[in-house]
Amino acid sequence: MPYQPYGMYQPMYQGIPDMRQYQPPMQQALQQPAQQVTQQMPQQQGTNGIVWVQGEEGAKAYMVAPGNSVFLMDSEASVFYIKSSDASGMPMPLRIFDYTERTATRTPAQTAQAPTGEYVTRQEFNALAARLDAITHTEPTKEETDNA
Repeated sequence: MPYQPYGMYQPMYQGIPDMRQYQPPMQQALQQPAQQVTQQMPQQQGTNGIVWVQGEEGAKAYMVAPGNSVFLMDSEASVFYIKSSDASGMPMPLRIFDYTERTATRTPAQTAQAPTGEYVTRQEFNALAARLDAITHTEPTKEETDNA
């Protein structure tokens, strides 16, 4: 018979629960609401990190962590949403965007900004300014010289 330190009796600690898994009641109460929130609001993320919601109501109901913003894609329409909350957790107004597909090719920026010929040179501008000064500059009247 092999050696047993306590003889034929079972060790006393076998009937005592493992205290490493014990959580005080207060910690259980604190963890319980977090578990309920995750059960109520399942993550609707695809494998590519996009959060899909069903319509505007789904976007309004989506919970956002305090001080964060979330990009939400509508699964029912060509719409996306940006939902934010401030540092205290109050939701900001929901921003709604429509998107459309581009079908026409874009013109290069250089051709789009080509001059149209509707501009003046510096010489023409200075000549016009001199004419304006000549028209607006008049001799002081007799009353203006008497008052001075």
